[in-house]
Amino acid sequence: MNRTAFVRPYRSADQEALAEICVRTADNGGDSTHLYPDPGLMPALFAEPYAHLGPELTFVLDDGSGRAVGYVLGTADTKRFVDDFREIWLPRVTDRFPEPEGEPETLTEAMTTLLYRPERMVLPELEDHPAHLHIDLLPPWQRKGHGRELMGAFLDALHQKGVQAVHLSMLTANTPARAFYDRLGFHVIDVPDPGPLTYLGRSTGGVEPVSWAGSGWRAGESAQAAGSEG
Repeated sequence: MNRTAFVRPYRSADQEALAEICVRTADNGGDSTHLYPDPGLMPALFAEPYAHLGPELTFVLDDGSGRAVGYVLGTADTKRFVDDFREIWLPRVTDRFPEPEGEPETLTEAMTTLLYRPERMVLPELEDHPAHLHIDLLPPWQRKGHGRELMGAFLDALHQKGVQAVHLSMLTANTPARAFYDRLGFHVIDVPDPGPLTYLGRSTGGVEPVSWAGSGWRAGESAQAAGSEG
């Protein structure tokens, strides 16, 4: 039977798929498998800590068979996330990714250094946008409206928590991603010396009704259950 993709809350069984999505989109939106000897590095930086520390703000696009093919994740409070990252998450990955000594000389060393610098996420220019997010979709699921659905779920969850604004950082060179964020109402946040990054922000309000929280999500779960039974 044909299955319909839908947005749902993250569950622990999605952990492997979450990592795969991150790896396959971490090279400026493309596959980063060839860049890092250990494929777990990028998920350890940009995906897994959010699911571990804030699973209630982690949502996935389910392809209709139970497999996650996209995600949105983040935190409602960047400053608190940074503290938890250092105190709770970092000790879980230090054995696998030891801190480089001296100045980074390779891409792997540069990214591993970021792992040990979570305070880089706290900038005074972002104080009015305390939440932040990451969103990624596998290529076959892009440009089909699923990114908007994922973003709606995340923004709605933040709004329900009383969080008024969110930010994200993106590689300036990733022009397709910038066009997506522009369509969703994100605006540039001026940050001095941002390097290769652009910072964007928007209010958490004014999003369309979110399917995961209402009948659409439950219909998707019911359809999946019906398919497994049939």
